[in-house]
Amino acid sequence: MRNLFNFLLRYSSWVVFAFYVVVSFVLLFTRNPYQRHVYLTSAGDVASTVYEGASTVTSYFHLRDINDDLQQRLATLEGELLAAQAQIDEMALQIHADTMTTVEALQPYRFIIARVINNSITRDHNYITINRGRADGLRPEMGVVNQNGVVGVVDVAGERYARVISLLNPDFRLSCRLRADDGVFGSLVWDGKSPYEAVLEELPRHTVWEVGDTVVTSGYSAMFPAGIPVGTVTGTSRDNDDNFFKLRVKLLTEFDHLSTVRVIANNMADSIKAVEGADQ
Repeated sequence: MRNLFNFLLRYSSWVVFAFYVVVSFVLLFTRNPYQRHVYLTSAGDVASTVYEGASTVTSYFHLRDINDDLQQRLATLEGELLAAQAQIDEMALQIHADTMTTVEALQPYRFIIARVINNSITRDHNYITINRGRADGLRPEMGVVNQNGVVGVVDVAGERYARVISLLNPDFRLSCRLRADDGVFGSLVWDGKSPYEAVLEELPRHTVWEVGDTVVTSGYSAMFPAGIPVGTVTGTSRDNDDNFFKLRVKLLTEFDHLSTVRVIANNMADSIKAVEGADQ
């Protein structure tokens, strides 16, 4: 208490000055309409600026939740789109049949949202680690995509985490076709030259293509549905032969910015494998 009194006595002149300043401002802004208007307008502008800054900071911390929600909604829409396409195809095949396949049976795919926790793009053989595993329904040979296109295939599934063979890995070959030509198929493989490009191989010499054509999955495996975008054609590769030629493809997936991916679970995968391996 004594220190407080000593402080007030030492700075008494400043305390008195501050008191009179406050009283002056109160009298000025409460008894004069114009000054009061100026004060309220300025105070409102300052408060608005503070609120806007606070809102920006708060919104930033909610970006992850917003992104997860958008990814979940996108996965749901993709599942509905695939189911609708499957239903159309089935109806076209059975247009003259007496019975129709139920909608539930036409929904073989579901999506599991996962976050990338480790990723490489500069090695000879690149892999990705995601925060989902067997406990979440993952198993090897499940396709992995993001909002842009194909990412890779699950290689090893642990209890809580999984390793994905990246599309930027020469050990991973993906069956693809040109969207403009359903009858032409090839194998997409990474040649190790750039994390932004791959090569579509084994295309017949009579294939008609143009720069900018979209390359999509063929659907000739249980890992990926048909029609998932992979990239766009940028030109031919130099090492072509007499029977086949190769196209350079700009990948749609930005592997240096991977954050959230979706693992494709094919509910019919076991049935397909059982049929394919019946004579083996």
